[in-house]
Amino acid sequence: MDVLLNQDEYTIKVRPDTAVQGVARSIRIAIFDEHKMPVIRAIGAGAVNQACKGIAIARGHVATQGYDLGVNIGFINVPGEDGSEIVAMNFFLFLR
Repeated sequence: MDVLLNQDEYTIKVRPDTAVQGVARSIRIAIFDEHKMPVIRAIGAGAVNQACKGIAIARGHVATQGYDLGVNIGFINVPGEDGSEIVAMNFFLFLR
């Protein structure tokens, strides 16, 4: 799992072998310690699966603070290793 910090965006990149507890922990830290809403990025079915499970666990974490974690899903083209473009799934989180 990689965390990319841009000026406007806090991106957590999820791989198929990423631990779902680690994804949930990174989301919780981003929201409550860094005061940023992270974007979760996943490429491929395995990574999307781990991202969804991590977001579900993080929803329970933020619920203990009185919030509900919502998500909007989008797609983005990212450069691949060979220079071609790959479609990545982005999960845009928000609190309600």
